[in-house]
Amino acid sequence: MPIDPYILLLLGTVGLAALFPARGTGADIASGASTAAIAFLFFLYGARLSTREALDGLRHWRLHGTVLACTFVVFPLLGLAARGLVPVLLTHPLYQGLLFLTLVPSTIQSSIAFTSIARGNVPAAICAGSFSSLAGIVITPLLAAALLGNSGGGFSADSLVKIVLQLLVPFLAGQLLRRWIGGFITRHKKILGLVDRGSILLVVYTAFSEGMVQGIWHQVSAVRLAGLLVVEAVILAVMLALTWYGGKALRFNREDRIAIQFAGSKKSLASGLPMASVLFGAHASLAVLPLMLFHQMQLMVCAVIAKRRARDPEAATNPTPAAASRIAVGTGTRSD
Repeated sequence: MPIDPYILLLLGTVGLAALFPARGTGADIASGASTAAIAFLFFLYGARLSTREALDGLRHWRLHGTVLACTFVVFPLLGLAARGLVPVLLTHPLYQGLLFLTLVPSTIQSSIAFTSIARGNVPAAICAGSFSSLAGIVITPLLAAALLGNSGGGFSADSLVKIVLQLLVPFLAGQLLRRWIGGFITRHKKILGLVDRGSILLVVYTAFSEGMVQGIWHQVSAVRLAGLLVVEAVILAVMLALTWYGGKALRFNREDRIAIQFAGSKKSLASGLPMASVLFGAHASLAVLPLMLFHQMQLMVCAVIAKRRARDPEAATNPTPAAASRIAVGTGTRSD
């Protein structure tokens, strides 16, 4: 099964930070550059989000409400339930990262891609992912404040101020300026996509460098990592089953259930990494590790599911006409 090339880049960045962590003046420069990169990322996210598309999607409010409930209610409840695995299976820092993973918003681009492959409701997936990302800018920090508190590696009220200044303000600025720069961003989406990914790599390098300098990686063993993978696999399996059969119980049609399953069972690496950097500071490396592992796991599992859904007899008899044509490859050059 293929591995996302971007995951290899992320792992390479982690290796670079382990061998050559930023120290002293270099660490200050990397930290400043990372802060600027995070702000720029969310500025681009705001500039890309089509307000008209989002408003049109409100007509399918039941579907979007279901996805939001899965993302910001059911996922966190599973994260809280995993607290019983500490310290038998998970260390407390790894659990903090796992709980943070359950708080971040859903993906956009990969949810759209898998929904299209499975012949689901692509426009609904576009709107659901966009709504989740937008809501996550506010909801994720609030949930982190309520569920992580000061145990989140330095999380405090000051972190909420940083979230507003580094994430929300740039996002709103992008939305306000979209009228004038939206065309430019659309024309240069490939180049800006590289900026997206490069910025996230910088955030990862800075976070893991701080972790190496602080010596927190001595807290992680192979056995603990294996335990983390098992817990994440269980959480993903529960969410995939719940979104599919729950959608059926709520009387959504097949196309809508596909969109709910792929948008409601996934977590965004692109949104989660910058948020973790702001919220956890020097402890961000352990905080983002569960998210990085879950990201690759969800891509591999959902790729298999999407291909099987596409071969369903029901898919052949009830195709969605414009599904493939409406997959907005340009709706996000961001990496999920």
